[in-house]
Amino acid sequence: MTLDDTSPADEQHFFGRLRSGLAKTRRQLASGVGNLLLGEKEISAAALDDLETALLTTDVGVVATRSIIDELTAQVSRKQLANMEALYQALHEIMVARLRVLEKPFELGSKAPQVIFFVGVNGVGKTTTIGKLAKRLMAEGRSVMLAAGDTFRAAAVEQLQAWGRRNDVPVIAQSQGSDAASVVFDAVQAARSRGVDVLLVDTAGRLQAKTQLMDELSKVRRVVQRLDIEAPHEVVLVLDGGVGQNALSQVDLFHEAVGVSGLVVSKLDGTAKAGVVFAISQSAQASGTGRLPIYFVGVGEGEDDLRPFVAEQFVQALLADDFADERPN
Repeated sequence: MTLDDTSPADEQHFFGRLRSGLAKTRRQLASGVGNLLLGEKEISAAALDDLETALLTTDVGVVATRSIIDELTAQVSRKQLANMEALYQALHEIMVARLRVLEKPFELGSKAPQVIFFVGVNGVGKTTTIGKLAKRLMAEGRSVMLAAGDTFRAAAVEQLQAWGRRNDVPVIAQSQGSDAASVVFDAVQAARSRGVDVLLVDTAGRLQAKTQLMDELSKVRRVVQRLDIEAPHEVVLVLDGGVGQNALSQVDLFHEAVGVSGLVVSKLDGTAKAGVVFAISQSAQASGTGRLPIYFVGVGEGEDDLRPFVAEQFVQALLADDFADERPN
């Protein structure tokens, strides 16, 4: 089953939030290309160089940027692009095509409970994402339970319990320092006995203790599979949209440890590095993880600031419509 789409009014509101959140990234692109569009008609090598620089400064990444520029250059060579306006339209289409492969609905299987692990380094917004998703699931009529598997930080348990109270969702938790695998094992048993549809599992994110963290995550997975060999049914990696290229190593590390099945890109509001989603698309394919879908993007702390990733919408919010408005003050 797939989460139902939101209303057109809600989508328009979220697009406004997304566009506002991507303003810093959009201005980075506009500073490299927008002023050229205001004054130049013909495509020049300098214009392509400026576009390449602009893409790199928004953390699109060297490989993804080179791929985009090569495709644009080929179209110019074939006389397919007559002017800068046509170049920018082609850029829009290429960027949408690059990201469309990352679109995939977040689907729930019919088996209950669906066990969903949330992984990621500390501070990326795992717990907040869980709280927002719990609300979305409940709005769709699903019963939800939360598991406080980040037993290293007392604040993490308290934050998840606060989301549980806010959404009237039960939270399975133990004291700080408890064995995370034991907490999650108990949560799966509780979800099964209560007939809960979905169990959302928060996990620790101490990447500075990389080996210990990855061993812990692997252990949690093994212990849960004693109850359900197919669990977890999803492993969602939450990435902070502002960390830029560091996100790529996080994808590789967590995928190696627990087999990531999809991504959430959080904290897009206020970052100048949102181009990293293109680098994620390019790098995941090259590294052998496959193109992991981006299930959701987040642009704020509000309960409704989590929406399915839509490539066309993202690129529209990323690229300036009126470059005069995007000029730096």
